[in-house]
Amino acid sequence: MTASASTPIPAPALPKPLSADQQAFFHEHGYVVLRGLATQQECAALLAAAQEALAHAVPPVELETDVGYAGAPASREAEGGHTVRRLLDADSRGTPYTEWARDARVAGAIAQLIGSPVHLSRAHHNCVMTKHPAFGTATHWHRDSRYWSFARNALVSSWLALVEETVDNGCLWVIPGSHKLTLPAERFDEKLFLRQDIAENRELIDTARPVPLLPGDVLLFHCDTFHAARANQTGAVKFSAVFTYYGPDNDPLPNTRSSARPDPLVG
Repeated sequence: MTASASTPIPAPALPKPLSADQQAFFHEHGYVVLRGLATQQECAALLAAAQEALAHAVPPVELETDVGYAGAPASREAEGGHTVRRLLDADSRGTPYTEWARDARVAGAIAQLIGSPVHLSRAHHNCVMTKHPAFGTATHWHRDSRYWSFARNALVSSWLALVEETVDNGCLWVIPGSHKLTLPAERFDEKLFLRQDIAENRELIDTARPVPLLPGDVLLFHCDTFHAARANQTGAVKFSAVFTYYGPDNDPLPNTRSSARPDPLVG
């Protein structure tokens, strides 16, 4: 029997890459690593595109001096003043980044964690993170939700390693379970980093663990999971593709950066 023209054809189901154990680990710890989610061919194509964009500083970019973290060049005129920290708006840079940002393997995994289809945030992350030797600065302990404006802090980010990520070249560190903590305002500085002069914060930071990755590995982490990254102590630039997703019942607040651009439903 063939379906009539009026018979709705069900949409193909998204892949479900996460096991029950992986989902439980994420909900308990605020992160999970998916080993080898991207193929080496995909990573090579993404890396080549990022290296080409970096070589020509194809806009839009964010420079280390724009962020102004400790150790960053004081100005664009200073030594290292044009060191790129992020290649911004990666989703709009065309193939292969547009495809990866919408990839069903990522969207399917995050849909499992959120419990609904997901939107790709074009305002937050949506970038290639580059960490340079010498002028690539460390990032202190923070939650990504600090500057985001949504109905709920229920967003998940996808971090794809394009090269090997180690402690030496500045891989991410996470504080397991920190997405479930509620901390008073006085434990943060004016930039909403954890203050390290407070004993309770130092005890919390002592529970942190690094997340080394191989090319093709994907780290999924909750927007309230505290994370940080050290400087790159090697001689090569580190590249990571980072995107953020949220459910359709978690609207960005009006008249904020989070709602400034339309966000596609990707799975």
